[in-house]
Amino acid sequence: GIKRELSFQNFKWPFKLMSSLMKARKIIERFQPDAAVGVGGYASGPLLYIATSQKIPSLIQEQNSYPGITNKLLAKKVQKICVAYDQMDRFFPIDKIIKTGNPVRADILNANGKKQEATTFFNLLEDKKTLLIVGGSQGARTINKSVLNDLSKLSGAVIQVIWQTGKAFFDQAKTAVENLNNPAIKVFDFISRMDLAYAISDIVIARGGASSVSELCIVAKPVILVPLPTAAEDHQTKNCLALVERNAALMVKDIDATHVLVQQALDLLADEKKQKNMIENIRKLAITDSADRIAGEILSMIKK
Repeated sequence: GIKRELSFQNFKWPFKLMSSLMKARKIIERFQPDAAVGVGGYASGPLLYIATSQKIPSLIQEQNSYPGITNKLLAKKVQKICVAYDQMDRFFPIDKIIKTGNPVRADILNANGKKQEATTFFNLLEDKKTLLIVGGSQGARTINKSVLNDLSKLSGAVIQVIWQTGKAFFDQAKTAVENLNNPAIKVFDFISRMDLAYAISDIVIARGGASSVSELCIVAKPVILVPLPTAAEDHQTKNCLALVERNAALMVKDIDATHVLVQQALDLLADEKKQKNMIENIRKLAITDSADRIAGEILSMIKK
């Protein structure tokens, strides 16, 4: 990948690219694919470039509302572009775009029918308001700090909390929760059953990654999104705005989170009318058969 700041590593980039193109050509010649698919990472660039130059049917999938460099460069060469958001003709040729959404794990599709199972799994109450806080498998430092700063406020509210911290912050969070001695606040370094976490939650705090946003649309949960400001080309903010502009989510900037995030969550938990409106709006954005749609496009390319 290209370093986005001034770096000596970038002087090596042209030579690494040429090496990658030669290796990609050998892979294509050996494997003889019927189609090639790229999902936006820089590693897909050389392979898709060689595939398209050899007239192999090719497709790219753009998960975010703002495409990365690789997909922008490949867009002119591929036959089809699968997207998850509207108005992507700002970046890609309109005649190549197919709105497919982003594939999500199969268990997420049926999450909302598992509330009773979720209460047992997390040892919580079924009829109590529940806040889910999740920053991805690695955690999210700003979200974690925001929760830690206002942990006593969360503990004082008549709610349940499921807090996924990631490994780096877990010990600190666990100690703080133990000191509160409040069994309604559950802290985890990683949640293996996200379907159950979604099932029991009334509202969610999350980052703005493409997979998270797609999952939240499918489970139709009111969400406060805190986009990662250092994400490439600030794509998480743009993902979040795609929901915020449709009144399907709230957004708190990373820089503001430590001051306002927990209070906004408590305010939203208390406002059932706003929750209902957000649920209706975010549900409209869900695409539940994304994987099938993309697979169908690949098969149709091969047949042609």
